[in-house]
Amino acid sequence: MIGYVTLGTNDMPRASAFYDALFGELGVKRLMESDRYIFWGMSFDKPSLVMIKPFNGQPASVGNGVMVALVMNSRDKVDRLHAKALALGGSDEGAPGERGDGFYAGYFRDLEGNKLNAFCMG
Repeated sequence: MIGYVTLGTNDMPRASAFYDALFGELGVKRLMESDRYIFWGMSFDKPSLVMIKPFNGQPASVGNGVMVALVMNSRDKVDRLHAKALALGGSDEGAPGERGDGFYAGYFRDLEGNKLNAFCMG
Protein backbone atom coordinates (compact mmCIF):
# COMPACT_ATOMS: atom_id res chain seq x y z
CA MET A 1 0.00 0.00 0.00
CA ILE A 2 2.76 2.51 0.84
CA GLY A 3 4.76 3.75 -2.16
CA TYR A 4 7.20 6.00 -0.32
CA VAL A 5 7.70 8.07 2.81
CA THR A 6 9.35 11.50 2.83
CA LEU A 7 11.45 12.99 5.62
CA GLY A 8 12.59 16.58 5.53
CA THR A 9 16.18 17.75 5.69
CA ASN A 10 17.94 21.06 6.10
CA ASP A 11 21.32 19.59 5.11
CA MET A 12 21.13 17.27 2.10
CA PRO A 13 24.85 16.35 1.99
CA ARG A 14 24.79 15.34 5.67
CA ALA A 15 21.50 13.45 5.32
CA SER A 16 22.58 11.67 2.15
CA ALA A 17 25.85 10.49 3.75
CA PHE A 18 23.89 9.11 6.75
CA TYR A 19 21.32 7.25 4.63
CA ASP A 20 23.83 6.03 2.01
CA ALA A 21 25.82 4.38 4.81
CA LEU A 22 22.77 3.18 6.77
CA PHE A 23 21.00 1.70 3.76
CA GLY A 24 24.25 0.22 2.47
CA GLU A 25 23.76 -2.27 5.33
CA LEU A 26 20.56 -3.42 3.64
CA GLY A 27 21.67 -3.42 0.02
CA VAL A 28 19.35 -0.47 -0.64
CA LYS A 29 20.44 2.04 -3.27
CA ARG A 30 19.53 5.45 -4.60
CA LEU A 31 16.74 5.14 -7.14
CA MET A 32 16.27 8.78 -8.11
CA GLU A 33 17.65 12.15 -7.07
CA SER A 34 17.70 15.86 -7.80
CA ASP A 35 19.00 18.90 -5.93
CA ARG A 36 15.84 18.75 -3.72
CA TYR A 37 15.40 15.03 -2.97
CA ILE A 38 16.89 11.54 -2.97
CA PHE A 39 14.83 8.33 -3.20
CA TRP A 40 16.31 5.17 -1.63
CA GLY A 41 14.83 1.73 -2.19
CA MET A 42 15.18 -1.71 -3.69
CA SER A 43 13.03 -0.87 -6.73
CA PHE A 44 10.15 1.42 -7.65
CA ASP A 45 7.61 -1.37 -7.09
CA LYS A 46 8.65 -1.56 -3.41
CA PRO A 47 8.27 1.12 -0.71
CA SER A 48 10.98 3.80 -0.71
CA LEU A 49 12.28 6.43 1.68
CA VAL A 50 12.88 9.96 0.42
CA MET A 51 14.89 12.78 1.99
CA ILE A 52 13.58 16.07 0.71
CA LYS A 53 14.06 19.80 1.11
CA PRO A 54 10.55 21.14 1.87
CA PHE A 55 8.82 22.49 -1.23
CA ASN A 56 7.56 25.59 0.59
CA GLY A 57 11.12 26.74 1.33
CA GLN A 58 10.55 26.65 5.09
CA PRO A 59 12.94 24.76 7.37
CA ALA A 60 12.36 21.03 7.69
CA SER A 61 11.11 19.95 11.10
CA VAL A 62 10.35 16.65 12.82
CA GLY A 63 6.73 15.60 13.20
CA ASN A 64 5.78 14.52 16.71
CA GLY A 65 4.45 10.98 16.52
CA VAL A 66 5.81 10.43 13.00
CA MET A 67 8.07 7.40 12.53
CA VAL A 68 9.34 5.31 9.65
CA ALA A 69 9.51 1.56 10.34
CA LEU A 70 12.03 -0.50 8.35
CA VAL A 71 11.22 -4.21 8.15
CA MET A 72 14.10 -6.65 8.64
CA ASN A 73 14.07 -10.43 8.25
CA SER A 74 16.02 -11.22 11.44
CA ARG A 75 16.74 -9.92 14.93
CA ASP A 76 20.43 -9.81 14.02
CA LYS A 77 19.69 -7.35 11.20
CA VAL A 78 17.62 -5.20 13.59
CA ASP A 79 20.56 -5.13 15.98
CA ARG A 80 23.06 -4.32 13.22
CA LEU A 81 21.01 -1.53 11.66
CA HIS A 82 20.33 0.08 15.04
CA ALA A 83 24.06 -0.06 15.87
CA LYS A 84 24.95 1.36 12.44
CA ALA A 85 22.57 4.30 12.91
CA LEU A 86 24.19 5.14 16.26
CA ALA A 87 27.70 4.76 14.80
CA LEU A 88 26.73 7.25 12.09
CA GLY A 89 25.74 9.84 14.71
CA GLY A 90 22.07 8.98 15.12
CA SER A 91 20.59 8.90 18.62
CA ASP A 92 19.07 5.99 20.51
CA GLU A 93 15.31 6.02 21.07
CA GLY A 94 15.06 2.48 22.39
CA ALA A 95 17.58 -0.33 22.22
CA PRO A 96 16.68 -3.41 20.18
CA GLY A 97 14.54 -5.83 22.10
CA GLU A 98 11.33 -7.80 22.32
CA ARG A 99 8.29 -5.53 22.47
CA GLY A 100 5.69 -8.27 22.81
CA ASP A 101 3.88 -10.81 20.61
CA GLY A 102 7.03 -11.58 18.60
CA PHE A 103 7.61 -7.94 17.68
CA TYR A 104 11.35 -7.17 17.97
CA ALA A 105 12.44 -3.57 17.33
CA GLY A 106 15.16 -0.99 17.85
CA TYR A 107 14.37 2.72 17.68
CA PHE A 108 16.65 5.59 16.65
CA ARG A 109 16.68 9.13 15.30
CA ASP A 110 18.63 10.26 12.26
CA LEU A 111 20.83 13.36 12.17
CA GLU A 112 17.80 15.63 11.61
CA GLY A 113 15.87 14.12 14.53
CA ASN A 114 13.50 12.00 12.40
CA LYS A 115 12.44 8.86 14.25
CA LEU A 116 12.90 5.45 12.64
CA ASN A 117 12.83 1.88 13.81
CA ALA A 118 14.13 -1.39 12.50
CA PHE A 119 11.83 -4.33 13.31
CA CYS A 120 11.09 -7.94 12.59
CA MET A 121 8.30 -10.30 13.53
CA GLY A 122 9.05 -13.63 15.15
